[in-house]
Amino acid sequence: MKEKRTTGLSCERARAFPIEKALAKLGHFPTKTNDKEAWFLSPFRSEAQASFKVSKTLNRWYDHGEGTGGNVIDLVCKMRQCTVKEALRIIGEDKNSFLFQQQSGFKVEQQDKIFVKEVKELTHYALRGYLSSRSISTTTVKKYISEVHYSFKNKNYFAIGFKNDSGGWELRNKYYKNCSSPKDITHIKNGNGKLIVTEGMFDLLSILEGTEESNLEYDFLVLNSAAFVKKAMDVIERYNQIDLYLDNDSTGKVTTRKLIKHSNNCLDRSSLYQGFKDVNEWLIGNARKGLGQEARDVSLLPQKQTRSAPDGRKVKKK
Repeated sequence: MKEKRTTGLSCERARAFPIEKALAKLGHFPTKTNDKEAWFLSPFRSEAQASFKVSKTLNRWYDHGEGTGGNVIDLVCKMRQCTVKEALRIIGEDKNSFLFQQQSGFKVEQQDKIFVKEVKELTHYALRGYLSSRSISTTTVKKYISEVHYSFKNKNYFAIGFKNDSGGWELRNKYYKNCSSPKDITHIKNGNGKLIVTEGMFDLLSILEGTEESNLEYDFLVLNSAAFVKKAMDVIERYNQIDLYLDNDSTGKVTTRKLIKHSNNCLDRSSLYQGFKDVNEWLIGNARKGLGQEARDVSLLPQKQTRSAPDGRKVKKK
């Protein structure tokens, strides 16, 4: 009888295993990918914006939310809470299916990229219904949101699209959450010295809901990912008032602390939606409590101070 080989996978060979393929094996797939890098929702916690980066050229990962990273062995050990020996076994299990590649250039097939085919005014009833489920009116989104039709893995989709500063799109519908390359921040400039910062587009839309008259009093910065906190630091330097409406989770709190440390002009506004993960959850929660229009009338924007005119009228303080 032929003796069964028991040679295990060496650390050196295991480190050459593509991290993208290891994540796919463990049930995690990128929200955005190009020839050099891929972005994932963190496999270590729940998050709405991808903060987990994989460098394809280096075959290394970095979690911007936690500030940790490493090679594929470190990743498997952390995800499975296992020893290096056990991680080598897991990586080596399907080495015939997930072929090892040279570290220079893990190419992404064209069909795995998002291709934007059409951008137009938001009209589709399904997308309008999705906005309604998020307690956002079409009046609020008209200036900021488009209807985007795109293809992904040879299939066609349509979604609400929010454009970033590099021409990429944050794409959302009832069933999918995607983004087209390149991923970047969205900086909306109205020529003001006051800035509102949010993590995602629905947080911004929630703040603007029912406050159309006040929209031009602020500039807006949507990070689209907490990974862009350093880029945000460059933007906020030109403002004398920065109101932070970031998520009430560990990533949001870390990002808030970093921005406040960077600029004394930053103010944490998360107490306004305390008890909720983010601004949109606060808005939806109020609507579900049956507050109806009353919920929309509660503005999260900082209230202006007023003074009394001689005839008793309230006027805005300059």
